[in-house]
Amino acid sequence: MDLERLLVDLDGVRWADVDHAYGEADDLPGMLRALAGDEERAREALDELWSSILHQGTVYSATVTAVPFLARLAAAGVRSDDLLVLLGGIADSRDEYGLPAPGACRSAVADQLPLILPLFASEDPEVRRAAVWAAGRTGATAALPALRRHWDGGREEPAVRAELLAALARIDPSVGAEAAAGVLAPGPDASEGPDAPAGPAAASRADASVEHTGPAGPTASAGRIEPAEPAGPTASAEPAGPTDSAEPAAVVRIVAVLTCLDLGLPWTSAHRDALVSLLPAGPRVADLFDPSRAEPLHYAVDALLLRDTGQDREAAHRLIEAALRLPDPEARREALWAAEHACVISRGAPLRLAPALLALLADPTFTDPAPMLPVLAALGRHAAPAAPVLTALAESAGERADRALEVLLRIAPEQAGPLLARDLDGRPRTLRAVTGLPGRRPPLPVPYAPELLNAIRIRLSGIAGQDDSLADCPAALLELLLSWGPRASAALPELAAAFERRPARIAPALAAVCPPESRERTAGLLRRAAESAEGDTAGRFAAARALRTLTGESDPLVGVLQEALTSEDADPELPRAAGELGCDGEVLIPRLREALTPQGAGRTVADLRADLETALALWRLTGEAAEPVKVLEGVIAEAADGEWTRLPLTEAVRAAALIGPAAAALAPALEALLDRPDQAPCALLALSAVGRAADRTRAAELLLTSAEHALEWSTALDALAALGPEALTHETTARLTALADGDLRVVASGPGPDLIDADERLRARAREVLTAAR
Repeated sequence: MDLERLLVDLDGVRWADVDHAYGEADDLPGMLRALAGDEERAREALDELWSSILHQGTVYSATVTAVPFLARLAAAGVRSDDLLVLLGGIADSRDEYGLPAPGACRSAVADQLPLILPLFASEDPEVRRAAVWAAGRTGATAALPALRRHWDGGREEPAVRAELLAALARIDPSVGAEAAAGVLAPGPDASEGPDAPAGPAAASRADASVEHTGPAGPTASAGRIEPAEPAGPTASAEPAGPTDSAEPAAVVRIVAVLTCLDLGLPWTSAHRDALVSLLPAGPRVADLFDPSRAEPLHYAVDALLLRDTGQDREAAHRLIEAALRLPDPEARREALWAAEHACVISRGAPLRLAPALLALLADPTFTDPAPMLPVLAALGRHAAPAAPVLTALAESAGERADRALEVLLRIAPEQAGPLLARDLDGRPRTLRAVTGLPGRRPPLPVPYAPELLNAIRIRLSGIAGQDDSLADCPAALLELLLSWGPRASAALPELAAAFERRPARIAPALAAVCPPESRERTAGLLRRAAESAEGDTAGRFAAARALRTLTGESDPLVGVLQEALTSEDADPELPRAAGELGCDGEVLIPRLREALTPQGAGRTVADLRADLETALALWRLTGEAAEPVKVLEGVIAEAADGEWTRLPLTEAVRAAALIGPAAAALAPALEALLDRPDQAPCALLALSAVGRAADRTRAAELLLTSAEHALEWSTALDALAALGPEALTHETTARLTALADGDLRVVASGPGPDLIDADERLRARAREVLTAAR
């Protein structure tokens, strides 16, 4: 092989003028040459190429430039299968960055078909399979004759044949549908072996029993989110398991079923039975290049539910029910994951699937309930009958018990507290759920339980006693004390003893649980900590703030803020506390002005947030808006175009709404945010507050767009309610009805149970707004 001849023009490319994931692409020539070197360096170069020109599925301008060299190397036998897979991934990418034109990478790979198509005849089946994948991902009709010729030949290995079918369907849906029907038709099939007769059959031969009529066009693909009524007279009989004779064609039959889904063909009982008979399907498709098809049952359920018709939803539920009835443990695992996914994307799935899932839990052959824990969490209140099983699991030790307790906390919280008390250190997952995540995941409430309070007291005693094994107290335990308030007053002695070691963390709980009869003694403890010259700033601030909460005293807090406001740490809580002091905080005005970060000084998110709170504090303490508005104007300008500055931008807009008419100068900046669904709800409220309200009909449309994207949906729906029913047109009323009553979930990101909880809150609020509007 003459490598220099293959890469003769490699050094003539201005690689520094094109970029990959890590910047200028002047390192690509070395990577390309290294592909023909020794195995270790070649493998390293291949990994570097994937990371650089197809980074997490994204393609770049350098990717376009590299494609011809990759195709030449593959055609010359240099790591042909690896490079063809890379070329197929490049053609498949829809995530483009800095390309000269949309689809430029796909076109570049299509231009290399004269080098790729001859590799269909390679002696190596892996090269043939990869070549089919690369050609199919281009979507170019120029590849169709070669694909059809090799499909009709009927002599390919099943793995190659599966890629051929997928490629045919991608390039010509009618040919793909015909081929898939032939695979699934009763009787001998070309995919079952080299001697079977070729020739596709009509799609109607798949089965006469149609479960639904699908949409006319292709459906959405699987992967919208990462993550059955009991068998009755309408459910089909349990399909037979896979047989040895069917095994060689299993991957082809699975791809045929998924192809029918992709093409929007009617879903039939034959499709269901074919797929269920091949479960567990994951291992059978492990070698497919398309990662979205790695779990065929999950893929099928997703596709059916996203069709969003009653018949398709019922078909998805029946498919899951049939899979749950299989005795194979791995098949059941796939069914459970598909059921969880159904609950995550479909509002009706938890109620519909709960009976079948609970029946499986009671099945004596289902000996390990641990795989069902995620789907029980997704079922929510519909999983309440599973509480005894969860309790039994939670009483054991280890990670599985912790997961079971977290699920129990979601569906039967009154039973979770005493179990949590038994092993605080062994339940980190449950404690994280109790703590929540500010701004993203609300904490799971735990009802007051004397046993749990006693366990927390013991933990606090360990901190006070400087027991190294209990050197810290999980935030969740302090959150529990805060939520219980004076009911947890029995923990006051332990909190007071631990306070000296952890003043910043303990102070809020100390004030929260303090009963009236202990107020004077507790106040003295907090006061001494706040005024101590030896205490750290965070501890003194927490003590002073807790003291003000408990007694209303302001002097210690003012003293701490005098020192802390101009510290290097940008803590938004400091100016926020200053602004809450009223006339007692007027002495802090010079310090607040001194604390402001100069505009254009490369402010961090923490700087921007601290400056916002400082501006609001100045407004509250002085009653003057000019200076604070100038600060807000700078924050909005600096945060509006930042990738990671959404939070300070939203807070700045909300601050403008608080200031009201005196912030009218911000109206142009606020109006510029109306086209951003993540900022429109707050911007509309702020515009109304400053006296520049938008047209009510347009405002309703913008608010619904935000809610439909689950962006600031709570603010959006509250603002929509404030607009009144007169702002709703027939179209916007229909959109609001879909938010309230549609089956597909609107919230579409986050861990499954948290996503479901958020979507249920959105749906409930949308229903309230809709009811009020009728």
